[in-house]
Amino acid sequence: MGIFSRLATLIKSNLNDLISKSEDPEKMLQQIVLDMNNQLVEAKKQVASSIADEKRLAKQYEQEAANAAEWERRAMMALRAGNEELAKEALLRKKEHDQLAQTFKDQWTKQKQAVDQLKKALRMLNDKIEEAKRKKNVLIARKKRAEAQKAIQETMHGLKDQSAFETFERMAGKIDQLEAEAEATADLQEEYTGDVLASKFASLERGASADDDLAALKRKMGMLPPEEAPPAKEAVQARVEAPPREAKGSTQSEQDELAAALEEMENEQQAEQKRKAGR
Repeated sequence: MGIFSRLATLIKSNLNDLISKSEDPEKMLQQIVLDMNNQLVEAKKQVASSIADEKRLAKQYEQEAANAAEWERRAMMALRAGNEELAKEALLRKKEHDQLAQTFKDQWTKQKQAVDQLKKALRMLNDKIEEAKRKKNVLIARKKRAEAQKAIQETMHGLKDQSAFETFERMAGKIDQLEAEAEATADLQEEYTGDVLASKFASLERGASADDDLAALKRKMGMLPPEEAPPAKEAVQARVEAPPREAKGSTQSEQDELAAALEEMENEQQAEQKRKAGR
């Protein structure tokens, strides 16, 4: 083989390989089914033409058989008339039509058998085409499923690349840093504006109010004894803490009153301590 022949063979093989790779299975299957449908249409036309021939031969056979019967009737009519020569000629004509009728009958029989075979072949072709259509749909579905699986595998393969996960981790770290900086800025803002101290006192007040409400509910339910009336400390304390009207001119009665008030306040405190110890 010369160098040019080998080169031509190489080019042809490469072209065939390119054509094979460029073939789209879905388009090829669609085209095959379309071609088969076109062939089915042509086959139907040919079968229809054969059926027409069969019907024409059947009519010709019937016509020749009718002609033979007619000449036989004429021969019988000539015999009744006593004309044997005319009857012989009529019988000869009948024989010719009988032969033609037999010929057409033979041809019609063969054509009918051929038409029956063609009809059977047409039904088989139609069944094959319907089967091809079903297989085409199945193959196209398999092709699309394979393409989807391939795309998924390629995507999963891309996710296996560590650089993508490292990028996620790096971005997560940056977001954490931004959140921490935002929280620090908010804390500093509250500290400089005094909001932190105010919030602490507000929280403390809410806690004390909740404790008071809980104690009141327990007293209402009988879980705690009823709250006692507050002693008259305020009046006594007011008398004790009231400034003397005259520092140097206090009388003995005022001193006695002060001592009595102090003693009364001390007694009330002791009684309160006893009640607490009794609980």
